[in-house]
Amino acid sequence: MGDACSSPQRSGGARPTTDFTRTRALFHLPEGVIYLDGNSLGPLPLAARERVARLLRDEWGEMLIRGWNDAGWMDQPGRIGERIGRLIGAPAGTVVMGDTLSIKVYQAVAAALEMRPERRVILSDHGNFPSDLYMADGLIRSLGRSHEVRLVAPEEVADAIDRNVAVLMLTEVDYRTGRLHDMARLTEAAHAAGALTVWDLAHSVGALPIDVRAAGADFAVGCTYKFLNAGPGAPAFIYVSPDHIDHVRPALSGWLGHDAPFAFDLDYRSGPGIERMRVGTPPIIAFAALDAALDIWDEVEIDDVRARSMELGERLIAEVETRCPDLVLVSPRQAEERGSQVSFRFEHAWPTMQALIDRGVIGDFRAPDVMRFGIAPLYLDAADMVRAAEILTEIVAERQWELPQYQERRAVT
Repeated sequence: MGDACSSPQRSGGARPTTDFTRTRALFHLPEGVIYLDGNSLGPLPLAARERVARLLRDEWGEMLIRGWNDAGWMDQPGRIGERIGRLIGAPAGTVVMGDTLSIKVYQAVAAALEMRPERRVILSDHGNFPSDLYMADGLIRSLGRSHEVRLVAPEEVADAIDRNVAVLMLTEVDYRTGRLHDMARLTEAAHAAGALTVWDLAHSVGALPIDVRAAGADFAVGCTYKFLNAGPGAPAFIYVSPDHIDHVRPALSGWLGHDAPFAFDLDYRSGPGIERMRVGTPPIIAFAALDAALDIWDEVEIDDVRARSMELGERLIAEVETRCPDLVLVSPRQAEERGSQVSFRFEHAWPTMQALIDRGVIGDFRAPDVMRFGIAPLYLDAADMVRAAEILTEIVAERQWELPQYQERRAVT
């Protein structure tokens, strides 16, 4: 895995400063549940309940439409974007919130393609999240200029970057296997070939140290409902490098990306800096939950989170491989080469995962045969890894996957 990124080490052997016992107490976790699906949807931060209730009661309830001014609703995409920016190494004024991750992917890729009008290739890999590929494909179909989305194996990305590539579009952490790309190295290779980069950080932010500015990323996008625990459908973010922010053209020229939205001009002119990447009306209730969830990160050191995540992942792998030899590890063997998840391949993955969930061990399934377990140290510990492996062992040994109640496929897997 020569393309993997090493995690930063603490200087001088410094001791961790994050109290994970305290962070665990900040979440609502149902009794008897070991939650290993935070890489898909994080659990509820206790503070989010009160924050949302306060917004409903005191702001929407009492201020009504005055909340846009009096409660600062209109400024939230930028203010909360600054909080996300600190987690990804982004300079001030380069991150804004709003809309969904798919929309932010579309914005970033469209802007990058326009900056390389003579080139026709969007390069990605087979491990990219399908939605990102769908958005890129839909975009180039609309453009109708003979662009193509070219896919290669993850380990072949560096060698596939040539002077036909306009945009290198990658998810830093493979959603299925957890394989970790080296953002800095691949961005450097893209720039050497004259290409721009779009990085999807959905499985990275809140899981490992990120420094988009140091890596030279041109654009980055991500969601906030996974390791940041902001709730289902929480808003996404987009980062634009300071090198580009004042001249990129927003393909989605939305009302709130306008220089003066309440002038109601009939002609569009983009707002200053990152404001131009705003599109629609901010989801204020969702922002309240996100803002509360981000408070947790004010007292957490991401290097501690990363170190603990690797320890817990190693423990889970050791326990599962010792007890369940029929399961095959598909995540990278070396902890430094994967994100904050561990995935196993098993012929009976779907019904086995349903049996696990029924027993209170919640992970998820990814087609065709992968069981995926998210490792979130803010609310998981070594005892959880051991107990999850024990329950998995019982299910496999007793062939509980054969039970009829675990065979039905549901809409969300």
